Amino acid sequence: MNERMKNRKKFSVITSVYKSDNPVFFDRSLSSITELQTIIPDDIVLVVDGPISYELNEVIAKYEKKYDIFNVIRLEKNGGLGNALKIAVKNTKYELIARMDSDDVSVSTRFEEQLKFFEMYPQIDIVGGNITEFIGEESNIVGSRIVPKSNEDIREYMKVRCAMNHVSVMYKKTAVQSAGGYQDWFWNEDYYLWIRMWLNGAVFANTGTTLVNVRVGEEMYKRRGGKEYFDSEKGLQNYMLKHGMISGKTYIVNIGKRIIVQKILPNKLRGWVFRTFARK
Repeated sequence: MNERMKNRKKFSVITSVYKSDNPVFFDRSLSSITELQTIIPDDIVLVVDGPISYELNEVIAKYEKKYDIFNVIRLEKNGGLGNALKIAVKNTKYELIARMDSDDVSVSTRFEEQLKFFEMYPQIDIVGGNITEFIGEESNIVGSRIVPKSNEDIREYMKVRCAMNHVSVMYKKTAVQSAGGYQDWFWNEDYYLWIRMWLNGAVFANTGTTLVNVRVGEEMYKRRGGKEYFDSEKGLQNYMLKHGMISGKTYIVNIGKRIIVQKILPNKLRGWVFRTFARK
């Protein structure tokens, strides 16, 4: 860590875990934001979204014992990711909040890079980065998702697709809460939040570097298809059209693409389309 970052702002991390999460992957995720970081968080809010296994509880106990920065909030019933993250944001100690998923791996310089970005560009409200995607071993990189960097490019891209990789973001708590915070929206609680922040005048940025290595597989492509997922995406398009974020022409094109990818294509072909056209 360089000299300038010794006086850096304190920040929180939010994450959640639920019964279907893999304990080994969860352990690896937590180690990547603590033991492997050049700058360790000052506060980690972990929401346990309903009852979980003994093995997952053992992972939590290990980190609670080792780090006093953990604030574990246990919910009696599973309420979904949007609800869990809303609770997590509310219980953070600091204005800057980083998001982390329960089975992904943050690169060691992730938080240092993002804190530097906020120091250099204090006007921004949220900064994310690129992600790589792996199957099985972390070294088995099968793709990457490159997102636009400038506020102008991000806001334009957002009209067509989500321009922020949710698992990579760090944002200002006030900017998130002034836009209504996380809300339930099937598999799209992040995109829905960015849209509302967009409409609320938030300033976006991406670092242009890879910040997180994301675990993927066939299940991911299954989740991105089917009627329920399409209805979720269509609902977002309706919302953007209603609030003047997109034109009628853009709406028709966006819906047409989603009908093909999410309702017509089988899972294996959908996976190929994502890897070929939505990834590098």
